Amino acid sequence: MSSSKSKDEIWGEWRDLVNMAPAELEDWLETEASKSVGNSGSGESTGHKSGRRIVKIKRTNKDDLTDDQWDHMATVVGYIKRHLSQGGPKDDVKDSKWRYSLMNWGHDPLKGDS
Repeated sequence: MSSSKSKDEIWGEWRDLVNMAPAELEDWLETEASKSVGNSGSGESTGHKSGRRIVKIKRTNKDDLTDDQWDHMATVVGYIKRHLSQGGPKDDVKDSKWRYSLMNWGHDPLKGDS
């Protein structure tokens, strides 16, 4: 594992930040909105690919996660934290590219404490 954080730290942050259920994320990834954001040289964006990996990770028992999956979880946590710290749009968060991008990474900013 290449992250400087322990698996416990990664797990805790992952549980806090990745707030979309696997089926919910899968449904989202099928939408045009999800495909409309992110950097994609050609084909699927980084965030969209990540979303598909997140679905697999969320369906994997914690004890069965591979080092590669733990590394991806650390990447996801880092991405979500950076993206959230930039702050979203002042209005119309619901239909913003900022929210769509976060949702590709498994985090819906409108869930939870809103």
